[in-house]
Amino acid sequence: MSSEWIDVNGHSIHVQRTGNASLPTVVFLHGFTGSTATWNTVISLLDGKIHAVAVDLWGHGRSDCPENSSAYAMDHQTADLEQLFTELALEKFTLVGYSMGGRTALGYAITYPERIEKLVLESASPGLKTESERKDRKQRDANLAYRLLGEPLSDFMDYWENLALFDSQKSLPLFQQEEVRKERMSQNPKGLANSLVGIGTGSQPSYWDVLKIQTYPVVLITGSLDLKFETIALEMKSVLPNVAYYSVENAGHAIHVEKPEKFATILDEMKN
Repeated sequence: MSSEWIDVNGHSIHVQRTGNASLPTVVFLHGFTGSTATWNTVISLLDGKIHAVAVDLWGHGRSDCPENSSAYAMDHQTADLEQLFTELALEKFTLVGYSMGGRTALGYAITYPERIEKLVLESASPGLKTESERKDRKQRDANLAYRLLGEPLSDFMDYWENLALFDSQKSLPLFQQEEVRKERMSQNPKGLANSLVGIGTGSQPSYWDVLKIQTYPVVLITGSLDLKFETIALEMKSVLPNVAYYSVENAGHAIHVEKPEKFATILDEMKN
């Protein structure tokens, strides 16, 4: 496992690479409050099978936190990822994204489809369909950003971890819960706040109308306990022309954390 920092548009992106570059390349994008560390277990389970490239998105992990929230916007982030992948000499790869990282992965794949071997979306959405929904969510994202900057990070994470979305994680062994908490507490509040404003669900463009023209293979993964994203995934499945869907039993929003062996098995089997 090696860490690299790549300069992109005057800022530094942290990348963690594992495995021989001659193996099939799989790029991993984490969710909000996450980092490259969230993928460590899954990547270790695929040791010797893939060349893993995990990226800390802007404002997260060990990547920089640009001051202007516009740097976090979808069009900027996807362009920056394209520059990063060019710097890393990644020509074609499987792109895996979880939640916020899944939305970013979809935005990237739509913009740069020639790079995509397969697209794997874990608990991800193509965005909100109407302007009124986006306006309402944008305000809620802004409120969360304000809260991040106005209270101790531990208080915000107490709130975040108690969202219904993460209820199933309370059944994880204590050491796993502590690892997730440690990862969240390592974040920069300013980076998280800018991420919410720049690439939150309210600011993301809706991709629903262009799903039907995406021809690369797409794999959708959701947890059976995450009813909201199961519903979204089933609707995406009905539109995408080249799609497989996996619902993982007794898992919630973060399948790669709650059921890493199953998640790794899906990634391994789809290579064949």
